[in-house]
Amino acid sequence: MKNEVDQRLVLDAYEKIHEHGKAEQGKHTLEGITAYTDHDGYTVFLEGHNVQMRLEFHNKYHFDYNSERDFDMFMRKLEQISRDYHKPGREDPEETHR
Repeated sequence: MKNEVDQRLVLDAYEKIHEHGKAEQGKHTLEGITAYTDHDGYTVFLEGHNVQMRLEFHNKYHFDYNSERDFDMFMRKLEQISRDYHKPGREDPEETHR
């Protein structure tokens, strides 16, 4: 199966999980999604909802999952984390226009 993903979304969710998630043994977990990198930081791993994702250097990625439902839940959770958590030091563009 081929899945088109917005790699910016994945990296944004990764950063927010890393910033706001619970750290344990080099991994961070937030709202059921665990995020970590390999030893050199070039490969990002995200796991949760029975899905494992690997985002490699040059934006190549690979998913392991058994059902489309799991994949959809995983992607919705990444979108929600990206939307609901803010990076420290960055203003929310929607907040500045109110």
